[in-house]
Amino acid sequence: MSYVGVGVSPGNVPVYHGTDLRAVERKVRLAELILRSVTCVLALASVLLITTDSQVQDIFTIKKKAKFTDMKSLVFLVVVNGMAAAYSLVQVLRCGLSMVRGSVLLSKTLAWLILSGDQLLSYMMLAALGAALQSSIFAKFSEPELEWMKLCDMYGKFCKQSGEGIASSVVACLSMVIVSGLSAFGLFRLYGGNKGTKISAGW
Repeated sequence: MSYVGVGVSPGNVPVYHGTDLRAVERKVRLAELILRSVTCVLALASVLLITTDSQVQDIFTIKKKAKFTDMKSLVFLVVVNGMAAAYSLVQVLRCGLSMVRGSVLLSKTLAWLILSGDQLLSYMMLAALGAALQSSIFAKFSEPELEWMKLCDMYGKFCKQSGEGIASSVVACLSMVIVSGLSAFGLFRLYGGNKGTKISAGW
């Protein structure tokens, strides 16, 4: 039964409207584009903040320079964030092209590759963040049992800028995790029952 073009279900039959699906599709693609852009910008900001960070301190008439290469966890974080920025930039271009061209049907193989790349990068970012955060905690609060000093008391500026880089990386990582969820949604939607409706799957 239908009134003014509105479909009415008897209660046990799902009713799908193509316009609703297309609206959801556009919102999902826009969300992915924004999140990938955030990941790209913040990952790059993290790289710049950490790699340009240094501080010279006089210790008993000896000048000692602190730089990010002194902490291998920061080096790992910089490498992973660089990869994340480059990967996200490529995906931003893909998403932008998809939105400009309209409906682009992705193959399941390509969708699997995108999901795998997103998840791999998310895990790598989480691992790099875990290592960097652990090192930062030791530098900030020391470890008396191991006779490790509070290095941030000596290199305050270095620790502050590195902390800003790590904070940027945390937000970038969270964005990447959410993007992975959207990629999973995009992939498994291709296995749905709406195979006859070729709405935009290219996001």
